[in-house]
Amino acid sequence: GIRFPVDVGLVGDAPATLRELLPLLPRNEDTTFLEKGRAAAADWLALMELRGTRPEMPMKPQVVAWELGKLIADDAIIASDSGTIATWAARQIRIRAGQRFSLSGNLATMANGFPYAIGAQLAFPDRQCVAFVGDGGFQMLMAEFATCVQERLPVKVVVIKNNTLGMIKWEQMVFLGNPEFGVELSPVDFVGFAEACGGRGVRIDDPARAREQLAGALAMDGPVLIEAVVDPFEPPMPPKVTLEQATNMAASLARGEPNRKRIGLTLFRDSISESAFPAADAGVAARVVDAVGSLIGRNEAKGEGPAEPAADQERGTDR
Repeated sequence: GIRFPVDVGLVGDAPATLRELLPLLPRNEDTTFLEKGRAAAADWLALMELRGTRPEMPMKPQVVAWELGKLIADDAIIASDSGTIATWAARQIRIRAGQRFSLSGNLATMANGFPYAIGAQLAFPDRQCVAFVGDGGFQMLMAEFATCVQERLPVKVVVIKNNTLGMIKWEQMVFLGNPEFGVELSPVDFVGFAEACGGRGVRIDDPARAREQLAGALAMDGPVLIEAVVDPFEPPMPPKVTLEQATNMAASLARGEPNRKRIGLTLFRDSISESAFPAADAGVAARVVDAVGSLIGRNEAKGEGPAEPAADQERGTDR
């Protein structure tokens, strides 16, 4: 009752408690709710597969997660970073019975995925351990790859490389309505870094070869770093986009978001490719593009150009 009000509080082992409760519950013969839920789940899973198998360039991060999920061992332990990386992992990596998945879900700690995988490999030396991480998070603890080489830990590290602190970028735009600021990262040659540490590195940037290259990297002995170069403008769309989120996104683009054309084009292409899926909520994504055009048009009609973010207006500075 601490987090949610209850009428009768039960304390006990969940399976045992449920077994005692089941005989007391009247059987519900109406399966309408169940069938509706099953249909919605099937539609959602089909949408996740669509996003995980898209062939266009630049490669989508969902493609990397989808192919990785198909290839990891039946008893694999996979650890994910927080942020947009957690979105791709949770949606496109279908965890199977016998596998384990670790994530800093409540604290949302950056750079947790790699040390989680190292710890798992030490605890379970005979199991495949994979870190699914972002380039921003990985740079905080990348020196530990040398530790894997030194200790001969065969951890496989999949680095999603978009040269961006992804979740911060999208939160600035969707929650605050401001253009991105301070989230771009200088490109790092992660393959070269892995080799400099004495390990092995593989670069993936083509969805047509992603499965083949991932399979080859996972089969290598010792620690391996897999640098997956992906589309930096692919948004981690929520299951349902609220009107406020769509409006804030439009405002951020109209206020001078430096990559507004690329982001707008990505949103448009995504909404078109997913238009057949009710779970995609693609109509809202399309309305973002409409709202952007409307806001930009109004500003240009007034001769104002892109509006400044509110924070910059208060400071009276230029970006």
